[in-house]
Amino acid sequence: MLIVPLGVVGPWQIVIIALVILLLFGGKKIPELMKGLGKGVKSFKEGINEVEDQINGADADKSDKKEQR
Repeated sequence: MLIVPLGVVGPWQIVIIALVILLLFGGKKIPELMKGLGKGVKSFKEGINEVEDQINGADADKSDKKEQR
């Protein structure tokens, strides 16, 4: 008996998932869904970059204050 760990996705599982998505949403809706997903990912990355910039700015301010002492 072959025991496959959970979370491993093979090629057949991907095909089945793609077919289910195609059946649920139809061929015309999928490009719209992917466009929305792309915008969401882009917005998420921009948010992460803003937070990193704020953190780096706060670190720079702290190091400047330490140097002035």
